[in-house]
Amino acid sequence: MAPKKPFCLLSLLLLLLTLLLPQADTRSFVIDREHDTFLLDGAPFRYVSGSLHYFRVPRVLWADRLFKMQMSGLNAVQLYVPWNYHEPEPGVYNFNGSRDLIAFLKEASVANLLVILRPGPYICAEWEMGGLPAWLLRKPNIHLRTSDPDFLAAVDSWFKVLLPKIHPWLYHNGGNIISIQVENEYGSYQACDFDYMKHLAGLFRALLGEEILLFTTDGPQGLKCGSLKGLYATVDFGPADNMTKIFALQRKYEPHGPLVNSEYYTGWLDYWGQNHSTRSIKDVTRGLEKMLDMGASVNMYMFHGGTNFGYWNGADEKGHFLPITTSYDYDAPISEAGDVTFKLFALRDVISQFQEIPLGPLPPPSPKMMLGPLTLHPDGYLLDFLHLLCPQGPIHSILPMTFEAVKQDRGFMLYRTYLTQTVFEPTQFWVPNNGIHDRAYVMVDGVFQGVLERNTKRKVFLTGKMGAKLDVLLENMGRLSFGSNYSDFKGLLQAPLLGQTILTQWLIFPLKVDKLVKRWFPLQLLKNSRTQTPSGPIFYSTTFPILDSVKDTFLFLPEWTKGQVWINGFNLGRYWTKRGPQQTLYVPGPLLFPGGVLNKITLLELENVPPRPQIQFLDSPILNSTLHKTYIYSLSADTQSNSEPMELSGH
Repeated sequence: MAPKKPFCLLSLLLLLLTLLLPQADTRSFVIDREHDTFLLDGAPFRYVSGSLHYFRVPRVLWADRLFKMQMSGLNAVQLYVPWNYHEPEPGVYNFNGSRDLIAFLKEASVANLLVILRPGPYICAEWEMGGLPAWLLRKPNIHLRTSDPDFLAAVDSWFKVLLPKIHPWLYHNGGNIISIQVENEYGSYQACDFDYMKHLAGLFRALLGEEILLFTTDGPQGLKCGSLKGLYATVDFGPADNMTKIFALQRKYEPHGPLVNSEYYTGWLDYWGQNHSTRSIKDVTRGLEKMLDMGASVNMYMFHGGTNFGYWNGADEKGHFLPITTSYDYDAPISEAGDVTFKLFALRDVISQFQEIPLGPLPPPSPKMMLGPLTLHPDGYLLDFLHLLCPQGPIHSILPMTFEAVKQDRGFMLYRTYLTQTVFEPTQFWVPNNGIHDRAYVMVDGVFQGVLERNTKRKVFLTGKMGAKLDVLLENMGRLSFGSNYSDFKGLLQAPLLGQTILTQWLIFPLKVDKLVKRWFPLQLLKNSRTQTPSGPIFYSTTFPILDSVKDTFLFLPEWTKGQVWINGFNLGRYWTKRGPQQTLYVPGPLLFPGGVLNKITLLELENVPPRPQIQFLDSPILNSTLHKTYIYSLSADTQSNSEPMELSGH
């Protein structure tokens, strides 16, 4: 019989390939404390990373953003996982569509980017409630981010779902996740609960194993309470900070190992009512070059900011309640619309001095579309739609109830009562103890009377006949994501007063505005008996075709006041033209219908409709209106807190 040489040769080739190809069990990412560096598969390694939040970018655009990051010379992407984005109700999980975390990890792998994962449970990120689910507050006495048993039980349940999903994606298992952050800037939180941090560390180890590198991130003042033995302590700071001093603080907690800046700020966030934040190219590049020259690993926060679509923006508490804008452009190297900027090219030049960058040009800016002006038409006042906005009917309560008490996480709620006596003279309507969270639109018998606002506008004056209908529409402007970070309940936190009379016997309508916009419009219910110049919460809409291909664009709402906007049923986010700085909303091209199909835009204007109710689509954004730059929260005459210098929040 002839010898089976082909089989023997095949076996030898397979053996040789097995020896040559990297195996999952030989992959490693560890700290070499002797040489103050990371080791990737045994070789010295330094990451130059950038932050991108998959939850702020439509899924169809993930690959584009990641490719541009990779072409910029980055070798890693850092991302948060917002718990509230994936568990909308206790035990109900959503990892579909733009929530498909595993699909994002795959896209990062295609772009040849390693992953630094930050699953929280708290993430800040200027995201609603710092990523914590609002349903936690249905237990009003819960202590967030502590070893409170109720909080730990919810955290354990969540991580027992999330962490097994990412386990196969750990680097030593053949995936691209090289390290995982535990909590987030915990040293900036007043609790300083080491039992809580120890519990998290033990939970991560139990579910992910001993091999994955776990780390913490804190600002220079937070290392004392934010660091924990067994978790590698890293720091965060921006171009204006004292780099030498802060890295020396890291060395106090980590005498040996790599220097790491987990959040090097390329820009900054924006608050409604303040100027658009920017950071100069010179300062950002100079700081990066200095850190890389020191051998540090760096993550740039943000490399691409994205958008706070819907109601997802967070807020800060710095002596005042400061909601974050819809745009999260952040003055980042990749703009909100995904275009490369001069800042990116400058950073790429710096990176190229320290490591190879991919060959080839970066893509040019995507084409943008202009359209309009378009005239919008009234669909009806919000009060006319209550039977559709709250089909189950109102909740009856002697005293007002919070959003959390009636399981309304975001958006709007209407509180209704009736005057028990005639009020002849203008009488103060107010809520004690700053109990408006966050913004109230007051109406008597359907006629708009004015606005109450947390911290700033604390009273309006009303008249009305006995039996008159008093409606108070409450807007949740986003829960605290940083600052004091206490439990930020929404709605009427106390019973309002009319003069010195406590108002009771409330009907409470949790409103499903998004469902109405998607399912019921167009409806024409505007009553002719109303004033010809509409004021108060009212819906406007129009349709428009796009005859050519769709492109990215920016929605401009000149002279509109404040509200929410939807395009083809998608909640684009909040506008606040009268306050600024943001004047346009980014509209990703994939949200629009091409080929002459009608697109639908719907506005919920909360205060005053302009004389000409028109909108336009522009080919460039307006993020820094200077018309209202003098607006300061303490300027209102009935504000009780004093003006103070603004401090920068962390993430």
